[in-house]
Amino acid sequence: MIQPERVHPMNDAPERDGEYVLYWMQASQRAECNHALEYAVRRADALGKPVLACFGLMPAYPGANARHYRFMLEGLRETAATLRRREIGFVLRREDPPGCAARLAKRACLLVMDAGYLRHQREWRRRAADAAGCAAVTVESDLVVPVETASPKEEYMAATFRPKLRRALGRFLTPLSERAPRVRWRGREPEGLDPDDVPGLLGALHADESVPPAAGWRGGAAEAARRLREFLARGLARFADERNDPNADAVSGMSPYLHFGQVSPLAIALAVRRAGGPNADAYLEELLVRRELSANFVWHNADYDRYEGLPDWCRKSLAAHVRDARPYLYSEEALDRAETHDPFWNAAQREMRTTGKMHGYMRMYWGKKILEWTRRPEEAFRIALRLNDRYELDGRDPNGYAGVAWCFGKHDRPWTGRKVFGNVRYMNDAGLRRKFDAEAYARRFAEG
Repeated sequence: MIQPERVHPMNDAPERDGEYVLYWMQASQRAECNHALEYAVRRADALGKPVLACFGLMPAYPGANARHYRFMLEGLRETAATLRRREIGFVLRREDPPGCAARLAKRACLLVMDAGYLRHQREWRRRAADAAGCAAVTVESDLVVPVETASPKEEYMAATFRPKLRRALGRFLTPLSERAPRVRWRGREPEGLDPDDVPGLLGALHADESVPPAAGWRGGAAEAARRLREFLARGLARFADERNDPNADAVSGMSPYLHFGQVSPLAIALAVRRAGGPNADAYLEELLVRRELSANFVWHNADYDRYEGLPDWCRKSLAAHVRDARPYLYSEEALDRAETHDPFWNAAQREMRTTGKMHGYMRMYWGKKILEWTRRPEEAFRIALRLNDRYELDGRDPNGYAGVAWCFGKHDRPWTGRKVFGNVRYMNDAGLRRKFDAEAYARRFAEG
């Protein structure tokens, strides 16, 4: 079912008698459980036209490097093949994404776009719609509950957001039916790049290669499905008790695939709900409440990636303690190289640099310590965000922005005051040791 709340007209132009219905695929980079794609198929069926999907491959995507591009291109290669098996056209072009969509829309009956939440993503969709010359709509595909339906305002914390989201879940946590287009794509596709040639595409992008591929991770819907099956079989039963133990392998590993839209959060949620058991609710809290709260944050807060986007109480409390003596001070370069006195923090930084993924509990500790070891909180915020976005496969994402902001007090409450942190929550290595074998974690990611 495609609920009406998922569909948002982006201009006043009518549908017209074009050659195809165009789906501009940008955030939802998959051919399955994709509401935007299925909406395009249904409108194409009604108009008696085929569907063409396009993707604009931007050489200088904000904050992206070769690690991110490789993972994304591995997924797009698979998506292109799946679309063609469904007899949906696909074209990949190396150009400005909204420009790519607008040019192909000149021959389209209708432009369908998936949704974006960050400022440049929203601006891109406005630009494409303004230039399309035909009706243009966005269709929410990467949240279970559309962001504006979940809440019309920025929520203070999970406790205020949770009841609103839960009231809407009954309508939106339902399977999406898929069907083959009635009019299949025939003949040649518009000129584009070969999605099978991942090395060639990477070379043509001239992306920053200083960050190597993420060890142990491969992009694509099939790999996302394999990891999800393994989690349901072995990790879900331990999730509630062991999710905060980075040695336990009790987490799903879905965040990189969610970031690139290679898997649907709806598909994950339905699979977890079918699996059931006492841990399902704990996992769905993370996937639904916490993840969609992050989307609420970036949608309603224009300063989501700036220190100024933090609540007033956080900034005032941290400002009151800016002259407090720090136990250690490290430059961004030393932090990047994992050259601190703390073996647990160093291990977390090396995990992120090597694998492109840091365990969620360690990411909280990692961010708190950057705040503690940097002269000013504004500088600490910028450093944490830059490092997170540079190395994490799921960086440059609502979850990443909300996660860094949480380390500085966002979506949290004031705690008992202390030096440096003021009323912002504090974490230390003794807390790690109480949760899990921190020394074993440090050994796993020891230098060399």
